[in-house]
This record gives sequence, C-alpha cells and structure tokens, in this order.
Amino acid sequence: MNTNPTVLISGAGVGGPTLAYWLAERGFRPTVVERAAGLRSSGNPVDVRGPAVEVAERMGVLGRLHEAATEVKAMSFVNGSGRRVGRVDMRAIRQGAGSREVEVTRTDLARILYEASRDTAEFLFDDTITSLRQDDDGVDVTFEKAAPRRFDLVIGADGQHSMTRRLAFGPESEFIRHIGLYVATMRLDGPVENGREVLLHNTPGRLVSIHPVHGRALAAFIFRRPAVEDFDHRDLEQHKRIVTDAYAGGGWRIPDLMDSVRAADDLWLDSVSQVRLDRWSNGRVALLGDAASSVSLFGDGSTLAMAGAYTLAEELAATPADPQSAFARYEAAHRTLVDPKQNNVAAAAALMVPTTRTGIMARNLATRLWPAAATVGWVRRRIAPRRRLAPAAT
Repeated sequence: MNTNPTVLISGAGVGGPTLAYWLAERGFRPTVVERAAGLRSSGNPVDVRGPAVEVAERMGVLGRLHEAATEVKAMSFVNGSGRRVGRVDMRAIRQGAGSREVEVTRTDLARILYEASRDTAEFLFDDTITSLRQDDDGVDVTFEKAAPRRFDLVIGADGQHSMTRRLAFGPESEFIRHIGLYVATMRLDGPVENGREVLLHNTPGRLVSIHPVHGRALAAFIFRRPAVEDFDHRDLEQHKRIVTDAYAGGGWRIPDLMDSVRAADDLWLDSVSQVRLDRWSNGRVALLGDAASSVSLFGDGSTLAMAGAYTLAEELAATPADPQSAFARYEAAHRTLVDPKQNNVAAAAALMVPTTRTGIMARNLATRLWPAAATVGWVRRRIAPRRRLAPAAT
C-alpha cells in the first residue's frame, strides 16, 4: 500500500466526514463522494452522546455543537384534547446521569463535521459510485460523472440504502429487515409555541411529535405498517399517500398536519429497518454507520457513526499495510456498541409506539416516575453500553 494510502468514502452525512477527518489526521488521503449536489441531510434531531461526545471534543467541534443545540428540556405526552398526560424531564435525567450529550439537528451535525474535514479531504458532490472492481492492491472505481480512479480502500458510509454495500456485498434485500414501522418528518411553517418542549401524541400504532428546532417546529410521524412492496425512498407523492393513509381519522392536530403533508415539498419518509451483515468488510471495501448496521429509533445512528468512524481510522492507522486485519479489529470493537442497540429496537418501538390504548396509558403512567425511579433504566437504554475511546494516536 502507498505511503499515504488513498481512501474513497461514499457519503457526506455524519460518518463520512468524521472518518475523513481522522484519516487525514493519520496520514491518509481521503476523498468523499456524495450523491447530493451539496450538504443535504434530514432536519431530524439527533443526539451526540457517549463516545461520540469524546470524538467531537477531540475534533474541536464540541463547542460548535453546543451552539447549535436544540435546547429541548422536556418531552410531554398529550391526549386528543391536548391535555398533558405524561412528561419526561430530559434535563433532570441528563444531569442525574452525568451525561454530556448534545441534541442537534442532523443537518447541523453534518454541516459542522463537513466544515471540520473539508480542508484536509477532497469532496466530490453531485456524484456517486457506479462500479467497484478490486484486486489485491486496490479498488478501481467508476463514477456517474467523474473520471474513473483507483483507490487503496473504499468505505461505504452511504446509509441504509448504501450503493457501496450493493456493489460490494449484494442486493439490499439480503441485508435489510423491516421491523414494522415507518418514520416521516417535515418542517412546519410558523413559530413554535414552546421552544424547549417536545409534544407527543399517541393512538394505537401511531405517534406524532412536534419538536422545536431553533424557533421553528419539526413534525415526525412514526407508525406501524407492513412493508410497502413497491416502496421508493425518493417518491414524494407515494410518501404523502402512505402517511395520510396511516393517519386518516386522527384527532388532536392531525387533520391540520395531514394538510401540511399534502402540501409539503420536502417530506422525508423511510422504513425503520435493521441492517445486519455477517461481516462489514469484503477485501478492500468496508462499511460504516447505517450502511453496516442501521439500528435505532432514538437517534443513536449518528453517535454510532461517529464512534465507528474514529475506531475505523485508528485501526487503519495501526496497520496501514494490512487493512483486512484493521477492518476485523474495527468490527469486533464497534459491534460491542451496535449489537445491544439492534437487540433493543423492539423495546424502543414498544415504548414510543404502543399498539394498544392500554399500552399507551401504561407508558404515560410510567413517565410520572421519571426521572426518579426510571432514570437509570432510561439512560441504560439510550447510552449503554459505554465504551471509552482508545487514546488518540500521536
């Protein structure tokens, strides 16, 4: 392998720029290719927690994340008339657990990570990989627009519907398992009523949330539904039909929200699915983040992508001439974080989207015990297991 190995990273979301930053720090020459014409990511709020806080701190961006934080302090569950029937004091839980987690939008997180890495990595926007052909010494890559190039390594950080995974490992259907839920998000017009409180409303099998983000509001819809056989994650009109059908006849603010869905030009919808592979690498190609192991309803994907990117970069730097061994060590270490999250998806779904009115009432009643009796369990579900990062290489 070259003295300064070249690495192509597919995806400029969260994991890709983080990996590019750390690879450049370790003497690699990273190139990031991104299908979108510029930075583009959902506005969903995500948490930077656990090991990702330390990654952000070492990158020198933790202060910027705090500046971009949503400042949400509580979650309130409301009934059909808007009356509060349960509440979780998130600030008290975080303080009680000694957590340094930061909630930001995924858009802000991706932007901050890109800005941290853009001076030391090459970025190719508005392009995508179309073929990979590897041998013992490298990978020949063709692109939709750019001229073909050869890289020492290729990393797929291109999400649940990863093109890299499809080209190097096989069709998506072999690795993705739908777990019976869909999630849709969109921004709402007009100012938010309470900039520090998330409102959530449940009916059996359906959840609506209104989340304040910098003085505006983001609506999220999580609902139980069998897999849509002809689902196209880029078909806006199909997405609108799926969401409005799922929430037909709903109360609270749902009729108005469905009008907003019908008029939306930027609605995001996808299934909640697990990505599981026996191995995250194939020769000189490896996967990172949701491309390897899409996991959770609680925003853990961004945290895991950042932690995984750091671990992958450190392992590659440790044995640059033996990437297969580095990939194996990265996978073994990072699965200790990923596997428990994947195993807890059913419990997370039951908590957020109960299937019965009795289940909704029980969940709402349980929130009255938080943060006292339930703090430890809540934190364990959201953060554990904790694994400290290895000391940074010098």
